[in-house]
Amino acid sequence: MQFADNNPAIIQWASEGLKIPYRNPVTGKQSVYVPDFLVVYLDKNMKQHTEVIEIKPLKETTMETARSPRDKLMVAINMAKWAAAQQFCRAHNMFFRVVNETQIFSNLNKRK
Repeated sequence: MQFADNNPAIIQWASEGLKIPYRNPVTGKQSVYVPDFLVVYLDKNMKQHTEVIEIKPLKETTMETARSPRDKLMVAINMAKWAAAQQFCRAHNMFFRVVNETQIFSNLNKRK
C-alpha cells in the first residue's frame, strides 16, 4: 500500500473497494466477491488503466497447487469469483489479475 501511495503513476487506489456478484459453486447461492485492490494508474504513454487485483496463496489458485481438500474447495470457489471478476472487468474496460506470494516475493528479490 505504501507503493501505491508513493507511486506518481497511480492516480487512485482502494482496498476492498469493489463488490462483484457471483454464484457460489458449493452452495449454489448468489454471493458477493470483494477483490483485494482496485488501482487506477497511468502507463508510460499517459494512458489511464484500471486494474482489479486479488492476492491469494499459490495453493488456492489452481487445482495443481492445491494441497488439501480444503484448498481444492477454495480453488473451486475462487475460480467462480474470478470468472465473475473477469466478466465484470471486460464489461467495464478494466483488467483483472491474481497475484500470489511467489510473484510478490520474486519481484522483491529482483529489486535487491
